[in-house]
Amino acid sequence: MINQQLISPRHIAVIGASEHESKPGGKVLFNLLNGGFKGKIYGVNPNQLNIDGVIPVKNINDLPAIDLAILAIPAAYCIQAVKDLIQKNTKAFIIYSSGFGEAGEKGKLLENELVEIITRANACLIGPNCIGVINENYKGVFTTPIPLFDSKGCELISSSGATAVFIMEAAKSTGLRFSNVYSIGNASQISAEDILEHMDKTFDSNSPKVKLLYLESIRNPFKLLKHASSLIKKGCKIAAIKSGHSDAGGRAASSHTGALATSDIVIRALFKKAGIMYCSGRDELISVGCIFQSNALKGNRMAIITHAGGSAVMLTDALCSRGMEVPFINAEKSAALLAKLNPGSSVSNPIDFLATGTAKQLGEIIDFCETLDEIDGIIVVFGSPGLFNVRDVYQLLDEKMQTGLKPIFPVLPSLVNAKEEIELFISKGRINFSDEVILGRALPHVYKCAAPTFGMTHLMEMETATIRSIITQAPNGYLTAEQCNELLNACGINMVKEHLCYNHDEISFVSKFIRFPVVIKVLGPLHKTEVNGVTLNVNSEDLLHSEFDRMMKIHEAKGVLIQPMVSGEELYCGAAKQGNYGHLILAGLGGIYVEVLKDISYGLAPLNILETTNMIHSLKGYEIIKGYRNRAGVNVELFADAIMRIASLVSLAPEISELDINPFRGNMKELVAVDVRIKIDK
Repeated sequence: MINQQLISPRHIAVIGASEHESKPGGKVLFNLLNGGFKGKIYGVNPNQLNIDGVIPVKNINDLPAIDLAILAIPAAYCIQAVKDLIQKNTKAFIIYSSGFGEAGEKGKLLENELVEIITRANACLIGPNCIGVINENYKGVFTTPIPLFDSKGCELISSSGATAVFIMEAAKSTGLRFSNVYSIGNASQISAEDILEHMDKTFDSNSPKVKLLYLESIRNPFKLLKHASSLIKKGCKIAAIKSGHSDAGGRAASSHTGALATSDIVIRALFKKAGIMYCSGRDELISVGCIFQSNALKGNRMAIITHAGGSAVMLTDALCSRGMEVPFINAEKSAALLAKLNPGSSVSNPIDFLATGTAKQLGEIIDFCETLDEIDGIIVVFGSPGLFNVRDVYQLLDEKMQTGLKPIFPVLPSLVNAKEEIELFISKGRINFSDEVILGRALPHVYKCAAPTFGMTHLMEMETATIRSIITQAPNGYLTAEQCNELLNACGINMVKEHLCYNHDEISFVSKFIRFPVVIKVLGPLHKTEVNGVTLNVNSEDLLHSEFDRMMKIHEAKGVLIQPMVSGEELYCGAAKQGNYGHLILAGLGGIYVEVLKDISYGLAPLNILETTNMIHSLKGYEIIKGYRNRAGVNVELFADAIMRIASLVSLAPEISELDINPFRGNMKELVAVDVRIKIDK
């Protein structure tokens, strides 16, 4: 949908042009001029317009053919303006105007009409309600700052124009560089997914490798998955914020999975499958972008070099609590280095060479760390103690970053004392992390970010015909216990043997061949435990009859289910359909632990064995699953197999809206489903 006229226009017309930089139609003209646009710029305004480099035009009808039109006029006038511009063969539009879909139903109708007109003309639209586009060819925005174009800089896609500005403003002090910036606003025609598709299809060795996204909606998750994962496999790195996920949090649902499947978890699962780094806010996004633009870290063992003990402690805590290592350096290895430093210095790691440390000493320390096999990367925390000028320190740091084999991450926090020195350092193309804790949180996040798994999933072998037959014949709503049993057997999941009883005669019949103790559960109510509808360790026929009588008095009770007591740990797995995202698969410890601890892992169906195994290993309760002290644990391969089968089942039967198996009972020899709930929504 993105065309050449948008990317590299030969002529641009600003509709609603102004001589005043305080107005969007004026500011964009000066940005275009100052940004070095090489084509013709037309300013359309019925009033007098006198700006060097801008061709004044009083009416759209007086324009020649135009590649790109930028509209800075009220929404009510945009439809007619677009119609007139299409007559001028305009094929690309950027519409700043608000008052469309974001303003209510009337604005939405206006927006739909706008998109229909532009699409019918085979043209493309950025916006409305946006700040525009920045690229190598033109600066089509009405805001500042406008970062210098760097062909190796980040590409930024933002649903919010203001947020794009905030990111570029904050990034300026870090040295984060930018190439192309797209503020998509309402994204009524061109979405973030469309831009990623364009980046993917036009990617070559000279394309920017870092993409930062701020998203308020994802209309086509499949397209995002496809092109983001493709770009990452080509060598790109992508990080994203997805806002607007709180409304669905804690929504009422009839299953544990439905209650736990918040939209934030769905987004995290989507990003994980695509290989996108999930970020919670602008500071984290910027820090991750800075790490992306640094040399890649090959291992998780860091050396910390500093003259600020407190910063080193906070940084060490942040790194180690997230799985990184700050290895101890023994005195035998570091003795020669210590002799070169000021008295009182410490070289055990963190390496503290005091406030009086010099550039020469910093160089000695970095060279020493380069020789250590147990160090993969170096963080240098060096501000200005106010005792001397630190320019030579930062110059030395720049040189070592150019020549060193291991990545160096500079934390230069003295934004007042060393303001000029930091600006000089950044002007050489360097990155500065002004806060050691933010770096300490972001670096492990980047290091542990998994590769995309999209397109690498696997459907388990199952009785597909049986599964489809059950689903096709079942009405909307919850499957019966018999249907659940039949469905799970068809997909290869072991169900605990169970007996359904609806009267005392059936209780007496079952009692003749079951082995006590057993479990008796009420049939009918959705949440059995909440209505006291589960009794464990029933050890006699008399107790079965009395519990049957008690449970049949429960509201909506239809009968009882009798099952043998099964030994093993309680586990949980469920699936919930999440609109066009597909099915979210959740897994964790079962029973009440699901509700109380909410220790769950997640992925989007279908899953492969690596995804599934990682889901299990990432649980806080994994030590229990693996076996803890005298507890035998669970066969992880059997649990992973069951999770993959559930993910395959909902892929074959997308009519399943919610599925809960809670609990599974598992040990080292077997895994059986004890309690199952499946809801169909066709």
